[in-house]
Amino acid sequence: MGKWTRRAFITTGVLAGGALAVGVAIRPGHRAPKVAHKVTDEGETLVTMWVKIDQNNRVTLIAPHSEMGQGAHTALTQMLADEIDARWEDMAYQEAPALDEYANWALGKGFLLGDADVPDALVPTIDGAFMKITKAMKLQITGGSTSVRATGVYGVRVAGAAARELLIDAASEAWGVPASQLIAQDTHIVDTVDGRRLSFAGLAEAAAGRQPSATPSLKTPGEFRVMGQSKPRLDVPSKVDGTATFGIDAQVPGMKYAAIKAAPVFGARLVSVDSSDVQAMDGVHKVVELDDAVVVVADGYWQASRALDGLQITWSETENDAKSSDDLFAQFDASLAQAMEGGESKTDVEEGDVELAFADAAATVEATYRVPYLAHACMEPMNATARVDGQGCEVWVGTQNPLGFRYEVAAALDMEAEQVEIHQHYMGGGFGRRSDADSAIQAALIARAAGVPVKLIWSREEDVRHDHYRPAVASRFRVALDRDGGIKAWENVYHEKHEPVEAPVIPYAVAARKIHHTDSPTHVPFGPWRSVDHSQHGFFTEAFFDEVAVAAGRDPYEMRMAMLADKPRHQNVLRQAAERGNWGETLPRGVGRGISLQESFGSLVAQVVDVHIDNGKLKVDRVVVAIDPGFAVSPDGLTAQMESGVIYGLTAALYGEVEIEQGAVKQSNFHNYRMVRMNEAPQIDTIIINSGEAWGGAGEPGTPGIAPALVSAVFDATGVRVRELPLAKQDFSDWG
Repeated sequence: MGKWTRRAFITTGVLAGGALAVGVAIRPGHRAPKVAHKVTDEGETLVTMWVKIDQNNRVTLIAPHSEMGQGAHTALTQMLADEIDARWEDMAYQEAPALDEYANWALGKGFLLGDADVPDALVPTIDGAFMKITKAMKLQITGGSTSVRATGVYGVRVAGAAARELLIDAASEAWGVPASQLIAQDTHIVDTVDGRRLSFAGLAEAAAGRQPSATPSLKTPGEFRVMGQSKPRLDVPSKVDGTATFGIDAQVPGMKYAAIKAAPVFGARLVSVDSSDVQAMDGVHKVVELDDAVVVVADGYWQASRALDGLQITWSETENDAKSSDDLFAQFDASLAQAMEGGESKTDVEEGDVELAFADAAATVEATYRVPYLAHACMEPMNATARVDGQGCEVWVGTQNPLGFRYEVAAALDMEAEQVEIHQHYMGGGFGRRSDADSAIQAALIARAAGVPVKLIWSREEDVRHDHYRPAVASRFRVALDRDGGIKAWENVYHEKHEPVEAPVIPYAVAARKIHHTDSPTHVPFGPWRSVDHSQHGFFTEAFFDEVAVAAGRDPYEMRMAMLADKPRHQNVLRQAAERGNWGETLPRGVGRGISLQESFGSLVAQVVDVHIDNGKLKVDRVVVAIDPGFAVSPDGLTAQMESGVIYGLTAALYGEVEIEQGAVKQSNFHNYRMVRMNEAPQIDTIIINSGEAWGGAGEPGTPGIAPALVSAVFDATGVRVRELPLAKQDFSDWG
């Protein structure tokens, strides 16, 4: 890596209020003065936008990412500590405020440009463009497994290296010696000739007035002392002792509590509500009517919830009032059939002569796979606290996109963004759900109508029935086999195209491929769900590949390896999972083993799953996960994310299903939207492969591969080919 020529930043220093903050300015000029009072306290000093140093020699990272249990704060702080050369004990993290100046341009740059070479002279222009783009997009999002691979790589590391150079230059001037004989070490600058030392704190003000290099020299992996180590999570102590503040913990003087009930059918509107009996109930403050919901504001949540149940509400009728899941899947199937027969579709990939390959095929394999709608089911239900007065609005909430929320709340209240302040908190789970501002907007509207600060809490039933769901999707396949059991052609058509665009693309070498999709919209709202389209297509493509291998009379692992001959990195991940998972071992009746490979969010993940059938019940015994993320900044954190991704995906594969009945969601709580419990969790063994390739993500890549490996293991154990999730629908009573 050494000296970067493509990920460099124009950095700027500014002295503000006795504190030095080191951040990365995107364009020439000083942005830091605009926000210094927002991110520094007495005794701290500002150099650039992303790093500050206090008088006690503490170095604090200020970066635009949220913490929802994924450990992003810790990993990013490790990256800064290494590049600035600070002791881990001297490091701290501060989440950037919801201000335009902290729009996450580094995420945008990493996402769109990746490792593209950019001449030094163009770096300021490119970075300035991304600053403008991300400001316009109100982009401060945590999602897409981008914290390390984008913000960390393109922002935090450069910020740390630039700050280190500023401090060395300040010491060089103070001592009158060449900068070349100085090094940063343990939060000090050290003279390698005579051994004298100065703390970062002692040099902060002098460094603040200097123009940083646009191309700071970065460390190589061999020089890392903090990255690659498993450091204690910065968020854990407060979560253990109870001092961590989640959105639902917010307390505002004079606040009331609100319970809400939205129209059961998506798209319906409130017609009328009879609140005469409820208004007289003890503790009830006000009944608030929204376009598609009714709210009771009361002294306590229990009072508000009980009063809500007593309302007589009339909702409008919609054209979807009779719709069911069966109706929607029939719609999807008709759309796929039309596309497969030459009807209208949109192409993702088209290579080779697919029709000729099928005309000359020795055999064909066809199948249709399905997944249902899924809720996010965060342990902390949706909530937000708001105060609205003549001056503006404040919102206390846990969100994956604080800056975006600020603008959405302002628009809903017909205010300027400057009149809205977002107070960010920890999240009890996000998985994409907390990137949507619906509950924050509701809280603000309710507080304005009620004339008092209001804490809105969705019930678990409201949370399940009014989610923004992972879409229900059907995917149809056909494969042409040659006489040796090789794949001559691969055709796949599906509906509901979202992100990322490459999700349905297979990594295997097939000469003729056609992957296309149709549009088949429904009235059910959708949103990002952990690993987004990879969660559906990971199941579809890998489970079908297993089916094809069996039909061809070939071992699913060996067939994958043969078709990845030009991808040694993929082969290595697959091989290590297979070896740790004892692939090829003879298994007894009722015991099965399955395998999968997924490339997503810049990381490669292979999984081997062991199952057995016990008295007609499926038990998942062990999951082996091999991941190549390029480099693991925090091995323990990466392992935790693999385990988390497996359990989240396993819950979906075994139990997850949101059904539509009479236009509305049938499920309501954990009794009929089940989770994998601790006594059901398998042993999970994680293998981390530091290949030295571009750094990938961790939060999502562990999820897509569990379902296909699981259903392949079920086939191995029972001979039952599962093409539709969840597995709870299957009857294994004749097995085990």
